[in-house]
Amino acid sequence: MPTALVVDDDPDIRDVIDYVLDQAGFEVFSAPDGEAGLAAVLGIRPDIVLLDWMMPRLSGLEVCRAVRSDPDLTSIAVVLLTAKTQEADIALGFEAGAHDYIVKPFSPRLLVGRVREVLAQIDDAPPPALL
Repeated sequence: MPTALVVDDDPDIRDVIDYVLDQAGFEVFSAPDGEAGLAAVLGIRPDIVLLDWMMPRLSGLEVCRAVRSDPDLTSIAVVLLTAKTQEADIALGFEAGAHDYIVKPFSPRLLVGRVREVLAQIDDAPPPALL
């Protein structure tokens, strides 16, 4: 069973994502902010992390960079799931090492499909380098 970590400071969004991924066959963990999320990444070593960008303590972008800079975590997929829609923000997300960037609001069906797609790509290729 693949594992997913959902890091978002909005409990309602966290609950929705947790439910959708659980129903899709994932073992789901969650964290309420970037600092707790990074600690959970280190402790759980999930297959994939879904990160909100705008969170207290550490932003999703900071968590993404921290994960990408740790050689022991290179097998973990990272997806930014955020309301930031500007082209420059999307570019920053990929430059930080995200495998995908999903804009809120999102379709639950699309979310599951994109998560599965990212995990399939991870199995076939090395993770992106931190730029």
